[in-house]
Amino acid sequence: MTDATDENQGPSNVDDDFHVFDTTLRDGAQREGINLTVADKLAIARHLDDFGVGFIEGGWPGANPRDTEFFARARQEIHFKHAQLVAFGATRRPGGKAAEDAQVNALLESGAPVICLVAKSHDRHVELALRTTLDENLEMVRDTVSYLRSQGRRVFVDCEHFFDGYRANPEYAKAVVRAASEAGADVVVLCDTNGGMLPAQVQAVVATVLADTGARLGIHAQDDTGCAVANTLAAVDAGATHVQCTANGYGERVGNSNLFPVVAALELKYGKKVLPEGALSEMTRISHAIAEVVNLTPSTHEPYVGVSAFAHKAGLHASAIKVDPDLYQHIDPEQVGNTMRMLVSDMAGRASIELKGKELGIDLGDDRELVGRVVERVKERELKGYTYEAADASFELLLRAEVEGKVRKYFEVESWRAIVEDRPDGSHANEATVKLFAKGERIVATAEGNGPVNALDKTLRVALEKIYPQLAKLDLVDYKVRILEGKHGTSSTTRVLISTSDGAGEWSTVGVADNVIAASWQALEDAYTYGLLRAGVEPAE
Repeated sequence: MTDATDENQGPSNVDDDFHVFDTTLRDGAQREGINLTVADKLAIARHLDDFGVGFIEGGWPGANPRDTEFFARARQEIHFKHAQLVAFGATRRPGGKAAEDAQVNALLESGAPVICLVAKSHDRHVELALRTTLDENLEMVRDTVSYLRSQGRRVFVDCEHFFDGYRANPEYAKAVVRAASEAGADVVVLCDTNGGMLPAQVQAVVATVLADTGARLGIHAQDDTGCAVANTLAAVDAGATHVQCTANGYGERVGNSNLFPVVAALELKYGKKVLPEGALSEMTRISHAIAEVVNLTPSTHEPYVGVSAFAHKAGLHASAIKVDPDLYQHIDPEQVGNTMRMLVSDMAGRASIELKGKELGIDLGDDRELVGRVVERVKERELKGYTYEAADASFELLLRAEVEGKVRKYFEVESWRAIVEDRPDGSHANEATVKLFAKGERIVATAEGNGPVNALDKTLRVALEKIYPQLAKLDLVDYKVRILEGKHGTSSTTRVLISTSDGAGEWSTVGVADNVIAASWQALEDAYTYGLLRAGVEPAE
């Protein structure tokens, strides 16, 4: 069998008082829309190890070639600094012996120092799914745990459907826990596999099982009632010392207990030291990095790590935050690597504008008249359809125009047009022409694109890049259109939001007009102007 003592398998002195166990690579990968390659799994494992979780469940070796390859490559390619790698699998088959079970031996061949077994703890599942007796199921648990322990592996046991099984037959569910613990399992994990439990129920069951069995208990909660994090913490309150979670709550159906709010609660609310020193401040970065790997947009409203987690919009909130940020924030966002943001909207008051100016590095001093003008300007433009909470760059340009007494201009547009030609073969040609002045020079430029907005974007580049070479770095990364409610008959207003990147950062601009092309042009102008401002270019006189 493969030795499990390789030094790349993580430290041998992992704090054993409390376990943070991540199952993103197995349970999290079962989420609809996630399809991880081996390279993806290796990348996520590195992020999780950087974060400092104690255990990383890598998958089910022997069950599919991808997971088998992952364990082989992880042993060779990753030097784990904090985590130990865990192989997941099932107890032996009914009627056999663990030492002769191919699937059990595949777990040993993975080289993982820790093995997590799934065992049936619901009597109906034993009889209907395993098609064996309740006594034989207990022997399957004992035999498999004992065999793996004899081979030098640490063993955890997941009691699948435990809470439903406990409701149906509490004595048998507890018998499975005892069988696992007495055979040598270090932790027996109570699984809310269907995700139907509520916190008070979880706390009561965990406390009873702990008192009746004396086993070390863990918790694995699915989020079907929206209570997975709360259920996990309720189990901790009842004495569980092992929590199983997934990054960003990924998982089957609606997901699992979310690793990040659980860890933040344990560290910041419970005072438990479950991560290495300084790791908690990396939480937001790690969350977003894993979201990038799985190719899912990070949730903006995720607790602790979402970009809106510490965003304040109402003027009443801003007034209080100006006095003391703790009045409307339960923690300092820097503790989890996030930042406070002030949103500017038609709800903004003076305090919102002052704090936003400070955030942008623009000193408004004590000029109440100036702040008042900005507040009224924002409310006036939002009434027309602009939105500045989603377009910080456009707001900064507006604010600077009020502070500096003039609109920041790097070029002056004489005219622009976009033409869409419908050809007889069904294809389309998109062409744009822009006439503008920059640094005293009149420029006429034309370009084609895969749409009228793309053609305008390319034309602006053709016109300006020789004068402003900094624009070559700009890349339009997102484009959103929303049709706003019309005010006169069947007419409507179009709002366009454009996100642009220069490779070092990203910003958003907004345009509003009675047609999508005109609104897009406004947002493009702001995007290029802000890009030059970021690059430190002085406006043309």
